[in-house]
Amino acid sequence: MRVPTTPPWPTFGRDVPDAAWRPSPELLSDSRLARFLARSGASSLDRLQARAAADPAWFWAQVPDDLGLSWQRPWRDTMDTTDGPEWTRWWSGGAFNWSVAATEPRAGRDPDGAALIWEGEDGEVTRLTNAELLDQVQRAAGMLAGMGVAAGDRVGLLLPLLPETVISVLALGRLGAVFTPIFSGYAAPAVASRLTDCGARLLITADGTFRRGSVVPLKQVADEALALAPGVERLLVVRRLGERAGAIAWDGARDAWWHEAMADPGLRPLIDAPLTDPATPFMIIHTSGTTGRPKGAVHVHGGFPIKGAQDMAHGFDVRPGDRVSWLTDLGWMMGPWLISGSLLLGATVVITEGAPDWPGPDRTWAMAARHGITHLGLSPTLIRALKAHGSEPVRGHDLRSLRVLGSTGEPWDADSWWWLFREVGRGRLPIINYSGGTEVSGGILSCNPLTPIRATSFGGPNIGVAADVVDAAGRSVRGEVGELAIRQPLPGMTVGFWQDPERYLESYWERVPGTWIHGDWAVVDADGYWYIHGRSDDTLKVAGKRVGPAEVEGAATSHAAVIAAAAIGVPHPVKGEVIVVFCVLERGVTDDPSLRAAVAGHIAADMGKALRPDTIVVVRDLPRTRSGKVMRRVIRAAWLGGETGDLSALEDPRAVEAIRALRPPHG
Repeated sequence: MRVPTTPPWPTFGRDVPDAAWRPSPELLSDSRLARFLARSGASSLDRLQARAAADPAWFWAQVPDDLGLSWQRPWRDTMDTTDGPEWTRWWSGGAFNWSVAATEPRAGRDPDGAALIWEGEDGEVTRLTNAELLDQVQRAAGMLAGMGVAAGDRVGLLLPLLPETVISVLALGRLGAVFTPIFSGYAAPAVASRLTDCGARLLITADGTFRRGSVVPLKQVADEALALAPGVERLLVVRRLGERAGAIAWDGARDAWWHEAMADPGLRPLIDAPLTDPATPFMIIHTSGTTGRPKGAVHVHGGFPIKGAQDMAHGFDVRPGDRVSWLTDLGWMMGPWLISGSLLLGATVVITEGAPDWPGPDRTWAMAARHGITHLGLSPTLIRALKAHGSEPVRGHDLRSLRVLGSTGEPWDADSWWWLFREVGRGRLPIINYSGGTEVSGGILSCNPLTPIRATSFGGPNIGVAADVVDAAGRSVRGEVGELAIRQPLPGMTVGFWQDPERYLESYWERVPGTWIHGDWAVVDADGYWYIHGRSDDTLKVAGKRVGPAEVEGAATSHAAVIAAAAIGVPHPVKGEVIVVFCVLERGVTDDPSLRAAVAGHIAADMGKALRPDTIVVVRDLPRTRSGKVMRRVIRAAWLGGETGDLSALEDPRAVEAIRALRPPHG
């Protein structure tokens, strides 16, 4: 496999005058990454990365012991590429069940220590110790086995983040069954398509959940979905709302209550978990492309959980006893990542129901203080929304428990990054910018606790990842935008799309043989810092110049009047393509032609006259998923009068109709 002779990783020991954050002496000597570096025998992070890129089998052989993972049986071969890099097998000959490793007693895991903290939107709180979580998982695994769930069976989870959600994920893993996480905001057709795609026999849902003070009728959505997915035989329902859910339909032959099934006196807990081949699937998680049906990425016990835990340990410095929270949903990869990685490292998972700014704009900060959270993950979109409320909601809470702030989902604008750094982190906390994807189980690029951090940037590739930026021929490029690539296989890479191997190969491996092309534009600057410029299928090409939309959006949001922006390219009879930028304005700012001209001029001053937007469109909100990703594909389709496709994942589909209403009469 070709590894570039010029190292694609940065000089990790570097420092630059404009670094916003620098590691303390304690982190340089006592962080998990510092200790791993010392044990590896490498004299620097540069040398560690170089060896990992040249010899990934050596690197990943060190990781399980460093993380303290419990194996049911030692492995024989760390990495087997007999069938090519696309189908690499990891930990051959060993036995590893991620659920067992995450819950069973082991050295350093206090049975009475906190494993899980959950907070409902209505203020209800549930806490489970390590011993209590293990007991619940063993009972749930026995309960599911009693319902006929066996190793290899697929089970859909249409659940918000509840205690039973975590227990379900772990119980299915213990059984050797496969779960399919489904975004709790999806409409019935989107739920049904995912259940049908993976051949699920059982769906676990809740009677309902709260979102901004309103009831979300999950049971009703589940009933409608199962009418479209006849292969699902049973429906298991968690009682979250009880009488507050109102009247719900019930099929006595199909439906069962979770709490009643768990209380069955005949239930036999699954105490002795079967030995599990690390290549055994544990999750099929669907990720949408810009075209076509969702892709069911298959992840295995010896893949996603280990890669996520390694990212948490070496990138975020998560240690036993830490309390980790990420504002996400089970249907996004950060939900399973949060659960598996935290528990494997002996940390406490902190999850919440509902919106991060409801019932008040300080909910996120109050939750962090109330539960002593050490690691808090947020998206740039959420920070822009919380920033609009000012600093008072933050300053009203004691956030001294925080050690690390995390970020993923989209590129940063500088103003929002600095607000988070100064107002929430008080200038002392690192913001670990983290980008990768569902298909690789976490990060490709990240900051880390040993490298100075520059605002909005990535310090470089995740530890152990042979990341690169390449041109169309697969050659390394620097100082210009190229495709984000991975030169060597990783344990976290999906083992293929469910029942669609050709689509998997076409999506990632065929453009540059032997190299994973991820689908993001990226650039490495002169100081070795990395930046993401958006999805390569969102590329703008104006006056012959290829530009990532995030770069244009960053220029737009640097204008004092603009809080959020989305850039698209639209056809032009002379220029081929021109830029249209959709802007959300700061509170109190009035839209008028002079303001729009000023924003366009501001972008041109930053990007160059050739990239001056043809049109600035002011909107109330941008179409985005609940994970914060702006859906440029949907914006472009709405503006051009095309088909927008399934909108069930959007936070507010009305944003799409507002764009349709604003488009020019000629379309």
